[in-house]
Amino acid sequence: MTTQRPYSGLIERLKEVGLRPTRQRLALGKLLFEPDGKPVERHVTAEQLHAEAMAQGVRVSLATIYNTLNQFTDAGLLREVVVEPGRSYFDTNIGDHHHFFFEDSGKLVDIPGEEVQLNSVPTPPDGAKVQRVDVIIRVSDD
Repeated sequence: MTTQRPYSGLIERLKEVGLRPTRQRLALGKLLFEPDGKPVERHVTAEQLHAEAMAQGVRVSLATIYNTLNQFTDAGLLREVVVEPGRSYFDTNIGDHHHFFFEDSGKLVDIPGEEVQLNSVPTPPDGAKVQRVDVIIRVSDD
């Protein structure tokens, strides 16, 4: 019987995208991707992750949280969803999908990519190409 070390999957995931598996990256990665010991898809703000880290006894500054989230995003492990200027969520689901944003509660809910259909997208400026289209549908909590 082969036993896997608790962080072995995360260590490999970080190495695959060129990130060194530091103690802080491993601790934050575990909170982001496997908060209850099994993989989950979730949307978190830097402040939410900071509170979770502190509750788990992970001593880390909010600046380090932001740096790590941005490094994970740049490496393709997370997707940043900007719902308004100065308000971002980090999404562990990097697949094709969109979002409902509940303006009253601040909750984000995934919408499968195939459920949003666009007839056309404007032609990008010369020298640019469309990377992806993100749709955020704003709803109230009624």
